[in-house]
Amino acid sequence: MGEVTARDAVVAAYHDERLRVLATLIRLTGDWQLAEECVQDAFETALVRWPDEGVPRRPGAWLTTTARNRALDRLRRGSVEAAKLKEMEAAAMPAGDGEGPDDDRLRLIFTCCHPALPFEARVALTLRTVAGLTTEDIAQAFLTPVATMGQRIVRAKRKIQEAGIPYRVPPPDLLPERLAGVLAVIYLLFNAGYGGRGELADEAIRLGRLLERLMPTETEVRGLLALMLLHHSRAAARTDETGTLVPLERQDRTRWRHELIDEAGRLLTGTATPYQLQAAIAACHADAATPGETDWGRIAGLYERLAAVAPSPFVQLNRAVAVAMAEGPPAGLALVDALESTGALAGYHLLPATRADLLRRLGRHGEAAVSYERALALAPTEAERRYLRRRLDEARAGS
Repeated sequence: MGEVTARDAVVAAYHDERLRVLATLIRLTGDWQLAEECVQDAFETALVRWPDEGVPRRPGAWLTTTARNRALDRLRRGSVEAAKLKEMEAAAMPAGDGEGPDDDRLRLIFTCCHPALPFEARVALTLRTVAGLTTEDIAQAFLTPVATMGQRIVRAKRKIQEAGIPYRVPPPDLLPERLAGVLAVIYLLFNAGYGGRGELADEAIRLGRLLERLMPTETEVRGLLALMLLHHSRAAARTDETGTLVPLERQDRTRWRHELIDEAGRLLTGTATPYQLQAAIAACHADAATPGETDWGRIAGLYERLAAVAPSPFVQLNRAVAVAMAEGPPAGLALVDALESTGALAGYHLLPATRADLLRRLGRHGEAAVSYERALALAPTEAERRYLRRRLDEARAGS
């Protein structure tokens, strides 16, 4: 096999196997730093050896064995407890298929999301360890100095080791308090990908599927997975050829991935829990063959139910959009103005963007232009900024 092909195989293995190998090494060694360094060594070794020796039939097993041997060598050279070294040497190698309720990756997710850690640390540690983001990437996402983020991740790892936090999926009596945090982290990971890093969205969905296989009767696990699948089904249609955001009503629905929509439909239970309700809302859009067939009255009702079980200004903003579509722009604008007066979403670009769109639909183009300018100044992605610039130009031309 040629060098370029072998290097491509290493890259593919990094995306497919890194988490599995890392989770296994953490379980075997109990040392996060050692595990991360040995996994990195294994991939670097693969870059050197695979071009000459060929890609192994089971890349994940090869990488796990190589990383494990690196860890054994490090432990033998270091001053470590003999019991830990003996345990490492005796440990059976994993099958490497990554399926089933005892999957090391799920143990790692639950460990990263332990309630003893501050929520910000759980998110950062999961993004670093589970998703493989660099500390620089995570710091940028949190608008935090890199050094501060690095210290946060180090402290989280140290607390897990020093406090003896168990490396396991918790027993049923402890599951509820841990599950909510796990779901929140996976959804945050998906949203980071939805905003432009597609590989993160893919990773979140893969983790959601793993979790659903582990807990198939948990309605909120099924709800979150359905929600992510429904949003992800529209990914190819969200931007045009210039990278400009395409609003939902203008998207080419033939580009939606209906196999994901069908998979999501099988996960919906009708239960009035937050993720199930959000998924039901997304399903209303997916079920409409054309924008005009969207059942906005049902969507507004679902948002009202969602606001009752999970109060949030973001939910109220989305409800205002649905009410505007169901009852007319004046009804929606009244809700947006009331929400804006609370200051709850100050600095959130979609609040002035929503207000601008409703003003545009009412023919109040001058006021719409002012709101579009505010939204443009706050928009976090270039795709959204391009869309808002286009809308701003249209509003100025119509005033």
